[in-house]
Amino acid sequence: MIDLLQIIDTVAQVTKKVAGDANGDGYLSFGELLMTGGWIMIPLGLMLLAAVYVFAERSIGIRNASKIDDNFMNIIRDNIMSGNVAAARNFAKNTNNPVARIIDKGIQRIGKPIDAIEKSMDNVGTLEMYKMEKNMGVLSVVSKAAPIFGFVGTLMGLMQMFSNITTSNEFEVGTIAGGIYTKLITSITGLVIGLLAYLGYSYLMTQIDKTANKMEAASSDFIDILQEPTR
Repeated sequence: MIDLLQIIDTVAQVTKKVAGDANGDGYLSFGELLMTGGWIMIPLGLMLLAAVYVFAERSIGIRNASKIDDNFMNIIRDNIMSGNVAAARNFAKNTNNPVARIIDKGIQRIGKPIDAIEKSMDNVGTLEMYKMEKNMGVLSVVSKAAPIFGFVGTLMGLMQMFSNITTSNEFEVGTIAGGIYTKLITSITGLVIGLLAYLGYSYLMTQIDKTANKMEAASSDFIDILQEPTR
């Protein structure tokens, strides 16, 4: 029993030492914990910053793109049905969102075959989707790369630790436990960053899909308006 307590005490002391308890207060702060990961924490930190920036920037952009007045299509319909095409186009042109730009392109093609109008609107819709999905690949890459970087950091740390044990011929339970403990920090950090990036990516793609549905519905409504008899 005494030997077991001594082993536990040794593991705790070595873990604190290896884990970076610089001030020796027995408490491992968040900063000290991160510092134990070594240089691999730098690319992980850069990935986190990139993911946060892209998520914030895309959130604002997609939210602005999804803001569509409920009466937008009603106003377009009233103007077109009354023959005031210029007013309809002016209204669409002065409205800053993807739906308005798609409708504006359709208004410009009034008088041409319906298929040509639909194709022109679809082309604008494709460009608008590209704009909304801009930089989304960064989140996708981070969600996959961060865990890999974390595992690589852990494996490199373990290789270094066992190399030191082999060189020094010191095989202590406390040293091994403390080394494994600290080297797992990179794996945990990489997994957390990857999970956050994945959740952010999934959330933004859901918002993009909702906006795309609004674009498709508005395009369909516009085609129906053109096929209705004028007043």
